[in-house]
Amino acid sequence: MMQFIKWFEQLSLKDISIVGGKNASLGEMYVNLTKKSVKVPNGFATTAQAYRYYLKRNHLTEKITNALHNLDTRDVKTLASIGAQIRQWIIEGDMPPDLADEIIIAYRQMEKEYGPNPDVAVRSSATAEDLPNASFAGQQESYLNIAGSEQLLITCKRVFASLFTDRAISYRVDKGFDHMSVALSIGIQKMVRSDKAAAGVMFTLDTESGFRDAIFITSSYGLGENVVQGAVNPDEFYVGKQPLARNKQPIIKRQLGSKAVQMIYSDNPSHPTLNIETPIALRNQFSITDHEIITLSKYALTIEQHYGRPMDIEWAKDGESGALFIVQARPETVRSSEDSMLHPLFALKQRGTVLSQGKSIGQKIAHGPARVIRNASHMNELLPGEVLVTDITDPDWEPVMKIAAAIITNRGGRTCHAAIIARELGVPAIVGCGNATEAIKSGDMVTVSCAEGDNGYVYQGKLHYEVTTHDLSRLAKPRTKVMLNLANPSLAFEASRLPVDGIGLARLEFIINNTIGIHPKALLEYDTLNEPLRAKIAQRISGYASPKDYYIQRMAEGIGMLAAAFYPREVILRCSDFKSNEYAALLGGEAYEPKEENPMLGFRGAYRYPSESFADCFKLECLAIQQVREKMGYDNLSVMIPFVRTVEEALKVQTLMAESGLKRGINGLKIYLMCEIPANALLAEQFLEHFDGFSIGSNDLTQLTLGVDRDSGLISNVDERNPAVLKLMEMAINECLHQGKYIGICGQAPSDFPEITQWLVEHHIGSISLNPDSVLPMLPVILDMESKQ
Repeated sequence: MMQFIKWFEQLSLKDISIVGGKNASLGEMYVNLTKKSVKVPNGFATTAQAYRYYLKRNHLTEKITNALHNLDTRDVKTLASIGAQIRQWIIEGDMPPDLADEIIIAYRQMEKEYGPNPDVAVRSSATAEDLPNASFAGQQESYLNIAGSEQLLITCKRVFASLFTDRAISYRVDKGFDHMSVALSIGIQKMVRSDKAAAGVMFTLDTESGFRDAIFITSSYGLGENVVQGAVNPDEFYVGKQPLARNKQPIIKRQLGSKAVQMIYSDNPSHPTLNIETPIALRNQFSITDHEIITLSKYALTIEQHYGRPMDIEWAKDGESGALFIVQARPETVRSSEDSMLHPLFALKQRGTVLSQGKSIGQKIAHGPARVIRNASHMNELLPGEVLVTDITDPDWEPVMKIAAAIITNRGGRTCHAAIIARELGVPAIVGCGNATEAIKSGDMVTVSCAEGDNGYVYQGKLHYEVTTHDLSRLAKPRTKVMLNLANPSLAFEASRLPVDGIGLARLEFIINNTIGIHPKALLEYDTLNEPLRAKIAQRISGYASPKDYYIQRMAEGIGMLAAAFYPREVILRCSDFKSNEYAALLGGEAYEPKEENPMLGFRGAYRYPSESFADCFKLECLAIQQVREKMGYDNLSVMIPFVRTVEEALKVQTLMAESGLKRGINGLKIYLMCEIPANALLAEQFLEHFDGFSIGSNDLTQLTLGVDRDSGLISNVDERNPAVLKLMEMAINECLHQGKYIGICGQAPSDFPEITQWLVEHHIGSISLNPDSVLPMLPVILDMESKQ
């Protein structure tokens, strides 16, 4: 029986004190989840006893204790000097023969399963890591593609030494762990040949908002260390949990990463891995298929259900067998520990010149003077309250990250170790900017905004912003449904925390403009376009099967994000309501749009959809909506038709929708009319024969009732409070109530005017849709009015 070795099959979560959190978790999965089709490569672990035995035999325990006594980790130079000295002591130590023999015997045992001299990953697993209140992410080292017993023993000493990296020493001090009470276990696990395929990280929640009902996956070519360390900008995917459990395929977001380099095997035993440039053709493709995304998501769901908490998981695809493996899993320690009832809101109150932009980490705003640092050896130059700007923030920067007001990097993805630590420290970060170290100068005052969705922005100067915190647990729920006007899918997860009943208006044109940006006709007629335009479009549609597929998939992903964020609460999607001048502004759009004197009153809404020039474009919208409802499984999605001038128009549109698989009432599909033309209210009884209800669009209703161009800045003394507008809204409300159909309002008026909100409640409207920043201020107004009825 071995004294210093435990096989994965002998381990469980009860063994953290023996083999650390990482190895205990590998054993837990290997024993319990491989039988549930989750693939975990086999291996073994050295025990904490083996580490302490190594230190004792080399007379290092007391030397290390004395070296660390009274160390001030804020003194970066002294920290680096002492850390280097301790690591050197450990590496130069002698491996005790009995410990070496057990490691070699276990390694030879692996040969029976994997063949001679199997390539293994040699990873650290500290006995205090991966605990619910501390991630210890990236504090020690990992070594990949280690083969042969001699190389394995050398690497084991390096892993022992990595317990005293500068970042690990600093992290333990910050978290209150005694250095010598933490021991190190080494995990020796069969390598997955992802150097010939892809690897990445996935979380069973959204790392930015804490939203629990989605799985977030990152992926890049080659070994997974590049993703973990933030050396590449990976592909990103989101998958909804609830439909996944019903065997749907809810891939609600795909984001193509640059994936500039990939880590592969090297023939040099001293440097067993190396980075090479990724071929352009591969960069322009997604690194894993939809089938693989769904398989990984099911693994993640199984792992989360077993552990009973949100998880941070590393995965790898074997390029030889094509199989997907889980190589690590640890508890997620940041978002899952937050109080979901406390809702801080950061709001930027002005805009300025954008110096750089990238992926936002956290949802905060900060400001401070920039400090550009290109090399870790100069990181001690950062002063408290400065904004750190560097090429890449790997965990070596952790000792200074905690004093930064914000962190900006050229490279990195949302799941790299630096991003994890930034979240844990509560420091806003923007990663993957590409040009930050060139665009920003040391000493520049900057504002770092991570509160505007997926993209974070570095603005020049100190801009005005506000922070408010609300305790959602104290808010009463009104009888009137409160819903959201929300267009940006990247804000949906965070907005779903608000005490609302769903989305009353999701504007499809925002998705078309911001995530597609190309006129649908140009995509349908891609092969006939001139070469310069085709080249521009080709660049945007990389990773998708065809131009048409790009339009449908990107639209479905945007809609899916909104539907997933609020599931099973209703999400009402308004079909596209671009005017001709707005469609013309899309890439390739000028060739397909008429020149109108007043586009606001022209070729838009329901009149456009069945027209000869646009019917095939509208069918793409319908196919995207059908995909969200059927393939993704989000049947909480309803549809709203805008600017319906006549009942005949309504019938033509619904016929076209039915031909594309969207028939009212089938599979619970609800179709609403946007009541924004006086004719809709005046003929409400006739229109309601063909719809499930109305949502009042007060902006256009006011424009058309009072003869005011709402794009004009010359007339500003009329608004929705005019008696004529109120009269038409009252007619619409009363008829819907009479017929027992849905009646809501999604125009701007309730967000701007408390008296309109009061009037609507007084007239028993069913739902009021508000802008996200108006929900909390308007709730007391609604509750107060209801109390008077």
